[in-house]
Amino acid sequence: MLADDHGRIATDLRVSLTDRCNLRCSYCMPPEGLDWLPKPELLTDDEIVRLVRIGVADLGITEVRFTGGEPLLRRGLPDLVARTAALAPRPEISLTTNAIGLARLAAPLAAAGLDRVNVSLDTLDAATFRRLAHRDRLADVLRGLAAARAAGLAPVKVNAVLMRGVNDHEAVPLLRYCLDHGYRLRFIEQMPLDAQHGWQRAGMVTAEEILDRLGAAFALTPDAGDERGSAPAESFLVDGGPARVGVIGSVTRPFCGACDRVRLTADGQIRNCLFATEESDLRAALRGGASDAELAERWRAAVRGKRPGHGIDDPGFLQPARPMSAIGG
Repeated sequence: MLADDHGRIATDLRVSLTDRCNLRCSYCMPPEGLDWLPKPELLTDDEIVRLVRIGVADLGITEVRFTGGEPLLRRGLPDLVARTAALAPRPEISLTTNAIGLARLAAPLAAAGLDRVNVSLDTLDAATFRRLAHRDRLADVLRGLAAARAAGLAPVKVNAVLMRGVNDHEAVPLLRYCLDHGYRLRFIEQMPLDAQHGWQRAGMVTAEEILDRLGAAFALTPDAGDERGSAPAESFLVDGGPARVGVIGSVTRPFCGACDRVRLTADGQIRNCLFATEESDLRAALRGGASDAELAERWRAAVRGKRPGHGIDDPGFLQPARPMSAIGG
């Protein structure tokens, strides 16, 4: 198992397939973009499948989520999903995406074995979308969401980040839209993972504020049937249910004590925490001829030293050098 020194067991593997993205969301990267990783530094499909197989067969991984950057930009994604679905024991397979291109790929991905998707959608206003993402692609995102639902990638989850003075007035419209279309909405507190290192806590819309805004239009009650466990979202019934909304208070309501995640970056580094300042290189060992057992032990050692919490509230907190696009959600 992938156990750390605080008794947590990692069973949820987030695999970044690329650091590239076709949007430029302000809380992630600057409008001009970033210097992408050179292709030779990226793990190949065979290398990804081998490491995922070791995680599933030898280390107790039960869920694999493909992330980015934007994972739909990775050529051959349906084949990667199919090869992951063929592993024994079969893990749950999900995808975090901005949904640009999902209208075309939802059905092939579902046929390959993808179980569900998480789609980022921060606004329903085209002008606000352009301001946030520096691209005019809102219609593509909405088509991608509809295609995911039609392909049976359920539940279709929508992730929204509210920013003060930008889209924080859209909490209620976003929830109404998701309720009308059968999507499951989750609001996420903005985290210090932008490439510009411009995050300020005072500008973050907190979980409490989000619940207050939603509570003005809906009756929200804690979902007694939802055992949160290691899940990041607090779940609430909307107007008595069965519809739900989630709130992920990554900063003000941290869930580090139950975290079960470990991350593999697109260039083969193991990160035991989203906010880790150190990484463990599996790519060099893998390309140097390491056996499965040796790779598994390196992976165990990387997870063993995981810190008890992300430390955002600590005076000495340091934002990771890599932004979210290079880490993988």
